[in-house]
Amino acid sequence: DAIGFHMASEVVLFYSKFCFGTTDAIGFDERKKELRIHDLKTGETPAHIDQLMIYAALFYLEYNIKPKDCTTILRIYQNFEAQELIPNPEDIEKIIDQIIDRSNYLYTSMK
Repeated sequence: DAIGFHMASEVVLFYSKFCFGTTDAIGFDERKKELRIHDLKTGETPAHIDQLMIYAALFYLEYNIKPKDCTTILRIYQNFEAQELIPNPEDIEKIIDQIIDRSNYLYTSMK
């Protein structure tokens, strides 16, 4: 699916030295204002979409885009099934706020 959506693989998203990650596949369609993040899980442990929510928050932080201005589509592939979520932008904004607050706290505590 990632190839069909013209997504890039293994893209690093970086907010701070305390918060960053590497997506399996990500694509942003500027014209549609649509962010897609896909993740492949090969293990038996049931996957959780939380990791992809964090990746979405990191993307919006890194590129200074507001989640409410876009559609976010998150998809996990595991055991030959796909789980998809189109999260509420407010939920992503809460994660963004946590990332900023916790990174600031960690930077402050290092001084």
